Amino acid sequence: MASTSKARRVVILAFPGVQPLDVIGPSEVFAGADTLSGGDAYSVEVVARDASPIAVRGGGYSLLPKLTTAGCRGPIDTLVVAGGVGVREAEKDVEVVRWIRSAARRSRRVTSVCSGSFLLARAGLLEGKTVTTHWASTEELARLHPELKVDPNPIFVRDGNVWTSAGVTSGMDLSLALVEEDLGREIAVEIARWLVLFLQRPGGQAQFSSHLSTQIAERRPLRELQSWIADNLGADLRVETLADRAAMSPRNFARFFRREIGMTPAAYVEQLRVERARQLLEDGADPVELISASCGFGTPETMRRAFARRVGVPPAQYRARFRRVPHAVR
Repeated sequence: MASTSKARRVVILAFPGVQPLDVIGPSEVFAGADTLSGGDAYSVEVVARDASPIAVRGGGYSLLPKLTTAGCRGPIDTLVVAGGVGVREAEKDVEVVRWIRSAARRSRRVTSVCSGSFLLARAGLLEGKTVTTHWASTEELARLHPELKVDPNPIFVRDGNVWTSAGVTSGMDLSLALVEEDLGREIAVEIARWLVLFLQRPGGQAQFSSHLSTQIAERRPLRELQSWIADNLGADLRVETLADRAAMSPRNFARFFRREIGMTPAAYVEQLRVERARQLLEDGADPVELISASCGFGTPETMRRAFARRVGVPPAQYRARFRRVPHAVR
């Protein structure tokens, strides 16, 4: 049910241990839209179960809710459920979960930022939907809620009237998309300019996940093979070569590897090569042609296609965004 007031009512749920930027980021986007449109586009309310200030990590400041959840009545245009380290405790709070479920029924659209998706899932609002969350939590969300289709890469996902976003700053990406839907592209672009944001961030969140998280085999021979692969990424790592090294037939080796590691040998090798290339792009100045050869891609085009699949941006663009520039020595 949509709000009947002229300004669209945005309600952001906070709780002890909330990630402050999950609250402040969307608030700034909606406040900017309100200013640019003459002051009648959005009204933002931060709510929490208790009226007391919410201490944040670091202790330098607190968030003061405008309303308690019990005092938040009436229709809502956009419900935003924030995330943060306090999500686990919030999931155990029956009153908070019940309020989310009730508030969603009177909201035109329901959204989450970062791990706020766990609260939406606990409230039963994501069943059968495609969703996302912070890259470090996608596997856990899929494991705890097999009724969901968890997509680990997008910055945000819309499924019907439910929007879920990736980690922390992606709540601002999501909010810009909501503003664009409500007020048009021109205002969304102007807000993005003032906040120095991409209106539509290039690539997905895979580009920010800098640590390879593959399963380590239980059996020692395969663990040793994994170590050898990591040390010889420039070598011939076709299935036939790896199977011969493991003293197995290619077919049996491929089946055994997938059962132990959770992916095919080819996918595993490509993932390791992409991770090594990312490190070289971030830390060094070697040309892409040299990196592609040293990591075993063979050609820059093969490396570009692998980056498109796994990172979402081409190597040159990744380097421009993430290269570590050494500090000058004085």
